[in-house]
Amino acid sequence: MNFNNTSADSTPCLISPSIPPNLFIQGEPLKLGIMASGSGTNFEAIAQAIANKQLNAQVQVIIYNNPEAKVVARAERWGIPSILINHRNFKSREDCDAQIVETLRQHQVEWVVMVGWMRVVTPTLLNAYSKRVLNIHPSLLPSFKGIRGVEQALAAGVQITGCTVHIAVPEVDSGPVLIQAAVPVFPDDTPETLHARIQVQEHKIIVAGIALAAAQSADW
Repeated sequence: MNFNNTSADSTPCLISPSIPPNLFIQGEPLKLGIMASGSGTNFEAIAQAIANKQLNAQVQVIIYNNPEAKVVARAERWGIPSILINHRNFKSREDCDAQIVETLRQHQVEWVVMVGWMRVVTPTLLNAYSKRVLNIHPSLLPSFKGIRGVEQALAAGVQITGCTVHIAVPEVDSGPVLIQAAVPVFPDDTPETLHARIQVQEHKIIVAGIALAAAQSADW
């Protein structure tokens, strides 16, 4: 574990396991499919890490389910195709996930990374990409699963919260943890201020989580 005092707002945090000095994994680039519902800042952190040669990967496609998602503009800036799969147009979650799987396969995706994907995924997706669907969640799992993890932490009065990258399984916000970052909660925090500090750490551990998952997959 290591204490890291160099976040954008100088807030101390604890990341575990320690991020290796070199996350770049040799060999063919990981072919990533990104699923996002909102602004896509974590996607941009991934894209920037790839551009900086900190992560040996390429983003094949971005799938979004919210027509107003700001991730689309970010995808355009990076020259990455984005495809709307609006869950409202499907009769069931399984039907929606089947379309997602088909789209991912059309783009030769090997690893799926959910960054703010505000939908529960089904075994239709999880079985198609067994142990290769990653998720980032704004809490120290297993605490504060589900929606509004930041608000849950504030309501509980905890003094430490954070974020987690884990392998997705059918139970929401469960599955093996890859990496976590702990962030202190200040007495005057609001959901906005706390989320902003957590997000700084999300941008670090999402990149590390992808690299760690790829490195560990050889033993699965």
